[in-house]
Amino acid sequence: MRRALWTLAVLLSHWRRHPMQLATLLIGLISATALWSGVQALNQQARNSYDRAAATFGGTRTAMLVARSGATFPQQLFVDLRRAGWPVSPVLEGRIQIDGRSLRLLGIEPVTLPAEVGSAPAIGRTDLQSFMTPPGEMLVAPETLSDLKLAEGTRHQANGGALLPPLRVQPQLVPGVLVVDIGVAQALLKMPDQLSRLLIGKSAGKRAPLESIAGDKLRLIEPSAESDLERLTDSFHLNLTAFGLLSFFVGLFIVNSAVGLAFEQRLTMLRTLRACGVSARMLNAVLVGELVSLALVAGLIGLVCGYFIAASLLPDVAASLRGLYGAQIPGQLTLKPEWWIAGIAISILGALAAAAASLAKALRLPLLATAQPQAWQQAQRRWLVFQSIAALAVFATAGGLLWFGDSLIAGFAVLAALMLGAALILPMFLEAALSLGQRYAKGPLSIWFWADSRQQLSGLSLALMALLLALAVNVGVATMVESFSRTFLVWLDGRLAADVYVSAASDQQATEIKAWLRERPEVEAILPGGRADTQLAGAPIEVLGLPDHPTYRDNWPLLQSVDKAWIRLRPGDTCLVSEQLSRRLHIGLGDRIDVPAPGGNWPLEVVGIYADYGNPKGQVAVNFAALTRHFPEIPLTRMGLRVAPPKIPPLIAALQEKFGLDDRNVADQATMKAESKRIFSRTFSVTAALNAFTLGVAGIALLTSLLTLANSRLPQLAPLWAIGITRRKLAVIELLKTMSVALITTLLALPLGLLVAWCLLAIVNVKAFGWRLPFQVFPLQLLGLVVVAMAAALAASALPVIRLARMQPANLIRIFANER
Repeated sequence: MRRALWTLAVLLSHWRRHPMQLATLLIGLISATALWSGVQALNQQARNSYDRAAATFGGTRTAMLVARSGATFPQQLFVDLRRAGWPVSPVLEGRIQIDGRSLRLLGIEPVTLPAEVGSAPAIGRTDLQSFMTPPGEMLVAPETLSDLKLAEGTRHQANGGALLPPLRVQPQLVPGVLVVDIGVAQALLKMPDQLSRLLIGKSAGKRAPLESIAGDKLRLIEPSAESDLERLTDSFHLNLTAFGLLSFFVGLFIVNSAVGLAFEQRLTMLRTLRACGVSARMLNAVLVGELVSLALVAGLIGLVCGYFIAASLLPDVAASLRGLYGAQIPGQLTLKPEWWIAGIAISILGALAAAAASLAKALRLPLLATAQPQAWQQAQRRWLVFQSIAALAVFATAGGLLWFGDSLIAGFAVLAALMLGAALILPMFLEAALSLGQRYAKGPLSIWFWADSRQQLSGLSLALMALLLALAVNVGVATMVESFSRTFLVWLDGRLAADVYVSAASDQQATEIKAWLRERPEVEAILPGGRADTQLAGAPIEVLGLPDHPTYRDNWPLLQSVDKAWIRLRPGDTCLVSEQLSRRLHIGLGDRIDVPAPGGNWPLEVVGIYADYGNPKGQVAVNFAALTRHFPEIPLTRMGLRVAPPKIPPLIAALQEKFGLDDRNVADQATMKAESKRIFSRTFSVTAALNAFTLGVAGIALLTSLLTLANSRLPQLAPLWAIGITRRKLAVIELLKTMSVALITTLLALPLGLLVAWCLLAIVNVKAFGWRLPFQVFPLQLLGLVVVAMAAALAASALPVIRLARMQPANLIRIFANER
């Protein structure tokens, strides 16, 4: 043990003499751990919220009975099943509006509610009388109460004028959900004696067959380990994880460079320790212990940095998940002990993986191999050939996944294989380009420039791979976001075609507003709107009512349609479907679907497919009059108006003054578009931040590689200085060499990035969201990324070049006195 401690003290003395190397090693581990753990913290926070949502009074993790056709079924079925021994509990679900905000309302029956359902026991046993007896109680999450700006215990009116029960905070509830007694819910939703589902509890007794009691009116849904929200958001979290993993590996490139340099410079020390009697096994054990200690320190710092990264990105992640999927994520970060343990473990494992090659060399180090530097930075033709063969194999794997894969995981696997193959084959491309430059070079110094650049390749290859991957991801994601942005703006013009949008507080107020608007000469058209929620093929969908008006016929973003689709929509036996619903259910033009409605299934023929970006649900668009016939209970409070642009502000002011409407109830087209664009921009701000982090880490990797090579490069530079080339000129030559390989890498990253963008648009987006965006190339954006990449390379080169330009002549002379 004493010998091991002395050995560790000797090894640690190297870091005291080379603090810059220690700093780069720690920076690599800290950045890798911080970015990875920050992403995992965001994912964990979101998944905790999904668990809360899934466990709320019979989510997908509870067995239940639902209507085979239609959204609701008679309450008498609940009575019949209870009498037959079924341990069922009724639930009614719908939506109500409070101060213009649409919230999910759940009606439960706490006496029969199964004890194992979500957070139900606290509600079923605590103050049961006040919950069930008039006026009852409305349970609400603290976040929802805060958003509504209401106090606990107060009674508020819904937009329809109904008085709500007193509010009571229930911390276990997910935001956006209100829970009341089922009788209260039936009254508020105007659905007397109707239920949405029956939760099934555990019972040891026998029960009669379902068909003998309910016939074909109900169907059983088995509990699922994964909620609908988790399935919807898998793509988003997979995207975050991919970014975190990429940043983690780029950080490990820094660690590999720093450990490689330390091994090269400690060769004499290691051989001396072996000669003094330290066994190879003990030496390697001490090296591992040293590395684990450094990784532990860096991991703890990285976790703290990761926490702050996650905390800074959480609002944007929450906005993205809310905008894309309707998921409610609390704005305060809470972490479990497992996150801290996993962060430390990933830091240690990453450090050991990055140092594996150096540790293997130390284990096999010959005792008498003195004064024989390993020259780990010299390129080896055999290794390049082997690496290129491996790259071709990876490309072949990507082709197989592209051809045979049919899932989101396969899409990300194609991306990973493409980037891994490109990184592996990069050194061969650089070798070929530099060899070509050397072949056509004239003059001794020019030939040496290209030949020495080739010699540096193996030392810079990992950093250049990191730069290639970071740039390719930046190009790919930036192209995808810009393509989405331009497509989104065109789509938004089609969807928000009316000039003013009004949302009344109730049907009665909507009728009064319409009567008032008909007398206003500036109002060219009143476009009523409505939507209903139902289920199709086991998934929730929206049924949208469109009035028969040129505003929609001329602007609706149709992707495919039959001839005279809008004329065929009028009778009410045809529909338009959203692109994501079309892809999910494999629906095409001419196909027929049966939409569950209160009066039974509504058969519809598909006459068009339209784009519906940003909607997690499938959507069916029908004629407005037909929608009100099949869904007579839906609120008819929304309408659009066609108004001449100069007359819009006075009309809005008059509406607000006459009917007491605020900005949430009446808005013009420009305001709604601006808000939609703001949400869109915030959705991708997380991606932009992770892009910047990844590119920054790649720049640090290049800097550490150059610092690693700086000392070992002196034997190649000293003879040039000795024959009369000044230190300043040598520094310029070194800068040009670095910039040349960085430029070649950047130019190779552009087509790779465009290929990444195509994969994101044509494969990942389609599998994740159900829509496909057009692929577009933006030359100015690519030029800007080239400039950023070269600026990063210049910044990384600055410190080693300045040190060389200011190096004392004595240091260069000393090269000739040392054994090399």
